[in-house]
Amino acid sequence: MNHIVLDIETQNLFSDVGGKENLAKLLLSIAGVYSYADNSFLTFTESEMPTFEDLLEKTDLIIGFNINHFDLPVLQKYLSINLSKITTLDIMDEVVNTMRHRVSLDDLVINTLGKRKRASGLLAVDYFRQGRMDELKKYCLDDVRLTRDLYVHGLKHKEIKFTARDANLPYIKTLKVNWAKYAEFKIETTWTPSLF
Repeated sequence: MNHIVLDIETQNLFSDVGGKENLAKLLLSIAGVYSYADNSFLTFTESEMPTFEDLLEKTDLIIGFNINHFDLPVLQKYLSINLSKITTLDIMDEVVNTMRHRVSLDDLVINTLGKRKRASGLLAVDYFRQGRMDELKKYCLDDVRLTRDLYVHGLKHKEIKFTARDANLPYIKTLKVNWAKYAEFKIETTWTPSLF
């Protein structure tokens, strides 16, 4: 089972590259991965992308949060492998396709797991700019761990939870999921790479 859970951080912000339409101009600071095959957490910097590509060539499922619209497009320019050929489970897409609105990773892990993110992605950019690579790696791998735990919960219990927006008073809503289908590798990815 060559599944990985992926999260990346960038060296810069959308405001540095002229907005979200210039996603491809963002530069990678760190890619964090949990490898099911190795049962280990790994990090890869920009200069370590060839090693990361070796891992991707043996990967049959990439699990993440908002990876189809952020992580994978940023990573693609560093790799010769076509990331759209690898099956993905983007938890954000699962929520949006059902609920028709976005939900944050923090909201999902608070309500599903009783855990929370350490900070926002802005902190990760600050860590990089200040050369605090150990803290950057820890921040990124914390998000990988939360995403992995959310995936495992959804796989096992067939549901995840978040704060609903469709009421005057917020309440916890349960979203049914069927993530076992991804483990069978019978679905096509919905992500297509941008032209850079």
